[in-house]
Amino acid sequence: MHDLATRLRRLPPSCGPVRLIAVDGHAGSGKSTFAGQLARALGDAPVLHLDDIASHDELFEWTGRLLTQVIEPLTRGETAHYTPYDWRARRFGPPLPVPPAPVVVVEGVGAGRRALRPYLAQLLWMELPYEDSWTRGRSRDGEEQREFWDGWVGAELKHFADDPSRPFADLLIQQCGKGYEVLSGPAGTIGPDQPFTQGDDPSAMC
Repeated sequence: MHDLATRLRRLPPSCGPVRLIAVDGHAGSGKSTFAGQLARALGDAPVLHLDDIASHDELFEWTGRLLTQVIEPLTRGETAHYTPYDWRARRFGPPLPVPPAPVVVVEGVGAGRRALRPYLAQLLWMELPYEDSWTRGRSRDGEEQREFWDGWVGAELKHFADDPSRPFADLLIQQCGKGYEVLSGPAGTIGPDQPFTQGDDPSAMC
């Protein structure tokens, strides 16, 4: 993971002074866990979870809000402020800051959408089939969220049919054992020694 973090730090800024790294993939594919580990390897880089930007009424129609609240301030080198959505209370909460750190990670379904790609330093895709991802997600969220998942599946399929992310991914991330395998994505290469494997220590490598 530290090798990957080093590579990402060396990228040129993409959103004002910020290197904006997107972690996309199907719901339940492990984006949040991976993004958290990556952020720690990046020296506790800020992480923006798109679950905080989306809402029941706007599962995927949140681009304008993200651009206004987060992307535009970061391009000016300013601290952004977004209003996180409370999925239980069904309302937006008080603003939270996103500082213009050297690297900012944005994770969630749709993080690699076409409207955001011009601002990304790199797009990472969690390489797990949607059937497996959704099975994991349903198991994680339990019976309480069954109705939500029934609606989500169709919305996600439609989103990726209209605005796919994977074809534009620079890197593909596969979970394996206690670590991650990082492969060249459809849109980029990672050098002559591909694939390479990332882990927190030798025991975490596949």
